Amino acid sequence: MSNALPKVSWIGLGIMGSPMAENLIKAGYDVTGFTLEQAKLDRLTAAGGSAASSIAEAVRDADVVITMVPASPQVEAIAYGPDGILENARSGALLIDMSSITPQTSVDLALAAHDKGIRVLDAPVSGGEAGAVEAVLSIMVGGGQADFDEAKPLFEALGKTIVLCGPHGSGQTVKAANQLIVAVNIQACAEAVVFLEKSGVDLKAALDVLNGGLAGSTVLTRKKNNFLTRDFNPGFRIDLHHKDMGIVTDAARNVGAALPVGSLVAQLVASLRAQGDGNLDHSALLRAVERLSGDRV
Repeated sequence: MSNALPKVSWIGLGIMGSPMAENLIKAGYDVTGFTLEQAKLDRLTAAGGSAASSIAEAVRDADVVITMVPASPQVEAIAYGPDGILENARSGALLIDMSSITPQTSVDLALAAHDKGIRVLDAPVSGGEAGAVEAVLSIMVGGGQADFDEAKPLFEALGKTIVLCGPHGSGQTVKAANQLIVAVNIQACAEAVVFLEKSGVDLKAALDVLNGGLAGSTVLTRKKNNFLTRDFNPGFRIDLHHKDMGIVTDAARNVGAALPVGSLVAQLVASLRAQGDGNLDHSALLRAVERLSGDRV
């Protein structure tokens, strides 16, 4: 690449992908996007990007291809096949998958891409919609050092904590651990909220003081208002966290790691989803605790 900023193709413009792509545009990158929803393409063009009519068109001239889609099946759908990224991106391009998928899917993608002369990084993120909008995401990366170094300036337009965690698949493994911690943390916060309210304590005051001590966390900071107002508009949907808990429990089983608390929380997430709350924010785990406590039908 020359000293000019690389030309970027962005595939997947959802809750996370749209603001992330827009932050690259703000940083001066030439971004061409593709997604299945016209309204999201319109949003990208309004922000100064370009819209493509297909994956092939989006990636054909790109130096860097970034994907941000829900799960492994979607990554495989956009990567493989005659209309996919690997058949249409140029040799030497860098493919950065920022989706949250299984570590094995990332390893398989890197191997397949290598045969096409395409380099790959898995680079899932943590921080939710707010982190994406504010460009303060934590980015956990798997892949080669040279490719990471090349991508680092681009990552710096999207996040604040950017770490190469190891070879292909390592970023996804760390993301799985992240999702385990986040789910358990939200569940603990939800239980504390119900306990505090049933005890007659001023909830806002209680959460303020708890967040100033050892019980404080980014989860509580980001989700405190959700708990106080019962606003569960999705920043990160229960459906996606259910998928992620499946990834971490399966991966842990494969390496022989016991997840006693994580497995329980995975069942609570699955239960909330089965009750029709899959499209709500994961802070809606509070609703499940309220149901168990007899406060919600």
